[in-house]
Amino acid sequence: MENFYTTVISADPRFTSTDRISDLALLEPVTRQAVQNIIADAEAAGTPVIAFETYRSDQRQQVLFNQGATKLQTVGVHHYGLACDIVRVVAGEPTWKVDYSFLGPLAAKYGLIWGGDWGNQAVKHTFVDSDHVQGCTVAQQNALFAGNWYPVGV
Repeated sequence: MENFYTTVISADPRFTSTDRISDLALLEPVTRQAVQNIIADAEAAGTPVIAFETYRSDQRQQVLFNQGATKLQTVGVHHYGLACDIVRVVAGEPTWKVDYSFLGPLAAKYGLIWGGDWGNQAVKHTFVDSDHVQGCTVAQQNALFAGNWYPVGV
């Protein structure tokens, strides 16, 4: 079954790159538009942000894990063009040492899941990724990773 992952992402020469990739073109189109809307809304509210990382290869995930930059050894939704880390910019530099709670309502507004609550505010999550948004629910992830599901119409 052809989809954005099989036709665009897996064919991209950066598929196995260990470099950070912030190219919005590697986000599936619905997720891309939502991320662009979130960035525009944040900017309009006086909160400068950037799409810090979109696509991430298995190889990059392993490098980040080995460096202690992530607790996850296996790459997740970033690998499928369905996730983006949206990072605040302070004094011209990206920073993670600020409040990211503004992302939750923006993600919800545009149909994305925020890594601050993983789409369920009622649950206290042990893994929080406050700068992360994604275009699939946690419940859909296993089917995505198994190759049994990808967003329709992309």
